[in-house]
Order: sequence, then C-alpha cells, then structure tokens
Amino acid sequence: MVGGFLLYALVYLGFAFVQAPWQAWGLFALYGLHLGMSQGLLLALVANSIPANLRGTAFGFLNLAVGLALLPASLLAGGLWQTLGAEATFITGSLFAIASVLLLFSQRNKY
Repeated sequence: MVGGFLLYALVYLGFAFVQAPWQAWGLFALYGLHLGMSQGLLLALVANSIPANLRGTAFGFLNLAVGLALLPASLLAGGLWQTLGAEATFITGSLFAIASVLLLFSQRNKY
C-alpha cells in the first residue's frame, strides 16, 4: 500500500512538471501501475478485516466514503487549478499522498 501511495505521489509530482506529451503518457502508465498496486490491497484489507456476513455492507460503506471524499477533493482541486494553476493542484495531490503514507505508518501496529 505504501509503495502504491508513494508511486502516486511521484506520478502527481511528475504531472506538475511535465514538458512533453511522451512524458505525460509515461506518467499515465505509472498511474495505472499505482492503481494496480493499491486498489486490490485496499479491498483485500477490507475483506480480511470484516466478518463474511458483513463484507457486502463493508464494501458499500467503503464506496460511500470514497464517493463522499471525492466531492471536497474535487472542489479543492478545481479551486487550486483555477486560482493557482495545474502545478499547484498536482503538487497538492502529491502532498496528500505523502500524508497518507505517514498515516499508514502511524497505524502500522494496529493491524
């Protein structure tokens, strides 16, 4: 999970400073790798943490939480893009990914 989030941080940092189309395409490929590294692990973490009879509910709540978090995240990204530009938006996304890694490390001994 940490590796996937760190890759996300690097990809977003790369998007902030991309200069050529081939660089953007390479970053899109790495973004796909990030998804492959992190999405399956998140779902496995939920599946392994919840009793079998509550897994459907847990996945529903996970998707609800993601959906609710996307609205303020999108508003923040749109506001940053409009006021400060694309670079600030991608750098902020990268910083949030690094903060997520730090949160994962702080919770490491609880699971």
